[in-house]
Amino acid sequence: MAVIERIYTVPLTGAYRYRRRNRAVRSMALLKEFLARHMKSNVENVRLDAGLNDYLWSHGMTKPPRRVKVKVKKGDDGTVDVYLLEDAKEAKEAKPKAKAPKKKAEKKPSTKEASSAKQKEVKEVNAEKKEKGEE
Repeated sequence: MAVIERIYTVPLTGAYRYRRRNRAVRSMALLKEFLARHMKSNVENVRLDAGLNDYLWSHGMTKPPRRVKVKVKKGDDGTVDVYLLEDAKEAKEAKPKAKAPKKKAEKKPSTKEASSAKQKEVKEVNAEKKEKGEE
């Protein structure tokens, strides 16, 4: 019998049905159950890689990822080895882009300055009207 290799995207949303403090542990159990079912093996024979374990626990106990992409290898003896797919590692390690600097807003004039500017404009408009009316 040959070694079987497959890639799966495993949904782990079922872990969010449990208490907050059990979600990461439950997501590991869900992952093992899923892979045992799809690779036709026992749950005891499924072994998770340390990198995959770190990824599942990366946001702590209460917020595991909702889904995970894994590479699975089933050996001749029935053991199932599970590794985190390289794409997921790269996405996690990618640094967030630097934020663009905020543009400074123009300083708004204070209320006194604004009211005095409006008064000047009104006076100018009234003066123009008077000149036109006199002519």
